[in-house]
Amino acid sequence: MKHIRSTIAAVTMVVSSLAVAGDHGGKKDLVDTAVGAGQFTTLVTAVKAAGLVDTLKGPGPFTVFAPTDAAFAKVPKADLDALLKDKAKLTKVLTYHVVPAKVLAKDVKAGPVKMVSGDTATIAVANGKVMIDNATVTATDVKASNGVIHVIDTVIIPK
Repeated sequence: MKHIRSTIAAVTMVVSSLAVAGDHGGKKDLVDTAVGAGQFTTLVTAVKAAGLVDTLKGPGPFTVFAPTDAAFAKVPKADLDALLKDKAKLTKVLTYHVVPAKVLAKDVKAGPVKMVSGDTATIAVANGKVMIDNATVTATDVKASNGVIHVIDTVIIPK
């Protein structure tokens, strides 16, 4: 747990410049917070297709690196359609976006982080940007009752 928290402290460098759209003060769960933000329609659709709604509405806590609709638009339509139809692969990809702990931006540090999928993602800081694998973190600390969302600009895929 300490390693996960330390993995997430590098975001501190950019927190002041990032928008925290959709912050509901932690009154709604992760799914309802994502729905309310309005920029995660494809993510919510994918979470439903994978059968992960109850999990992400559960007690957690979780940290979700949430790709926006624009991030999903970067995925070729045929590939996205195929992914949405393959529940096992979709579940693997979605759980690769989730840390099994609540990790706020102030606790982020560069290095490896274990995801719910069982795979390890890499947090990096370069040129004032915080990245997880090949995705840039564009907003942090969107609070939910059972965790936190950090917004990313690219869908990340486990290796």
